[in-house]
Amino acid sequence: MRRRRFLQSAAASVSALAVAQALAALARPAAAAPSVPGAKWRADPFALGVASGEPRPDSVLLWTRLYPGQARPGGSATDAEQAAHFQEKSGLIALQTIEVSYEVFEDDGLKKRAQRGAVVTHAGRGWSVHARVEGLKPGRPYWYRFHSGNATSPVGRTRTAPALDAAVQRLRLALASCQHYEQGYYAAHAHMARDDLDLVLFVGDYIYESSNPQYRIRPHTGGVPQTLAAYRERHALYKLDADLRASHAAHPWICTWDDHEVDNDYAAGQSAKYADPAQFLARRAAAYQAYFEHMPVMPGGPDTWGGAHQRIHQRWAWGQLADLWTLDCRQYRTVQPCRDPLKGGGRVVLNCAERDDPHRTMLGQAQEQWLTEGLADSRRRWRLLGQSTQLSSTGIDTPLGRTIYTDGWDGYSAARARLLQAVADMGQTNVVMLGGDVHQNVAAQLRVVPNDPASPVVASEFVSTSITTRGMGEGALTRIRASNPDIAHARSDERGYTRLDVTPQSATATFLTTPFPAQVDAPLNVQAVYVVDTGHAGVHPA
Repeated sequence: MRRRRFLQSAAASVSALAVAQALAALARPAAAAPSVPGAKWRADPFALGVASGEPRPDSVLLWTRLYPGQARPGGSATDAEQAAHFQEKSGLIALQTIEVSYEVFEDDGLKKRAQRGAVVTHAGRGWSVHARVEGLKPGRPYWYRFHSGNATSPVGRTRTAPALDAAVQRLRLALASCQHYEQGYYAAHAHMARDDLDLVLFVGDYIYESSNPQYRIRPHTGGVPQTLAAYRERHALYKLDADLRASHAAHPWICTWDDHEVDNDYAAGQSAKYADPAQFLARRAAAYQAYFEHMPVMPGGPDTWGGAHQRIHQRWAWGQLADLWTLDCRQYRTVQPCRDPLKGGGRVVLNCAERDDPHRTMLGQAQEQWLTEGLADSRRRWRLLGQSTQLSSTGIDTPLGRTIYTDGWDGYSAARARLLQAVADMGQTNVVMLGGDVHQNVAAQLRVVPNDPASPVVASEFVSTSITTRGMGEGALTRIRASNPDIAHARSDERGYTRLDVTPQSATATFLTTPFPAQVDAPLNVQAVYVVDTGHAGVHPA
């Protein structure tokens, strides 16, 4: 039996490697491909807009994708139809490469040019463009645009991070997640685009691979994506939303992912439905590539496109005010505890002892060590951890014991305790966890032993509600609040985002929301405001 399992595992690994190598080859331009400086476009190739991200003191990453509209508006086009549509609108064929130029300006009138350059793209990267612009001044806004042949993109606005030694007095970011296209309009993004922000922190579920007809307001095109072409189509559909494009064009974004960018409740190399491992890794590689093609984010390096293993966790600095970590809670985790042998994924279980196994991990050993070492050597005033879900416990006490949801941190209680114990041992009080995923606003105290008054509060947590995705019912949330006194605030009935204002004295979360469903141009109002004071772990109302 062991030998057969070994051979099956080895065969799956070889298949996955072959698929990953094939995808990586697709991501490279053909050696003999002719390069052209531009194209005579018959439709706007910048229909998906522009974006920026990864702000450093001297650089930003600019993004766009050449996309001259949908091949079949309102429907799902085949790969061949999409390729034919692109060729008809651009005159380019799949084996060609094209140069796209960019300009960066110091003023919104586009008079004082700071940088210019060009990058080459091709069909293997979905005609996406990533330009890392260096040599910029720290802590200031810039404006940028792209050119391709006879076409010019909309103008975007971005910002560099302050100098590493700068005595910064403010960081204002928007915390956001979970924007199911079918379940509402992006009123939150319209509001975000007008907000006075330094950056947007998006912590997962940028697209949804799945559908829920019960809450459908506007439909996805195509079914559940399984291929690179299908994931590209899903990302493009989301980017065609004008409010999302405006939010990207207004601010630099820092991003991480959760599960729906690939498949609901997947864990490392396993899908929730126990798909063949080699097939799932091929699907994951396609989903990861489509994600990087459509986001102002670069994979581990420019030569890693097309692989099933991509690093997205990073560390960012905002002067001397804050360190910010973006964490990957999907790619390296142990599978959920107490799994259903037929369904897999997350579920609500009672008295699951497996969750306390010290070998279980949410982040993977390497990422966990990287984070712990980074927290230990951080000397900035605040330490912000952007990750995809809620760290504080959401279990419910019953006469038979405590129920937990296994896909969240409650299913990885030993890993959560290790992280918070590390924070406690370092004596750091200005640690704030920033999350999403659960479709509710949360302000909570964090202890090594959740909800135990004898266990000191060692960190603070803010979780932002979803942009559109439906939240849980009030009955379930009432039971969660009653069973978890560490939760100071929790509401799941409204959609929106959270504005986090960080100063040397405090970190203030303003929950900005609108009632579900999110309607076109719906105004956002202040639901609640919670504060963490410097030097004192824990949240309190403003």
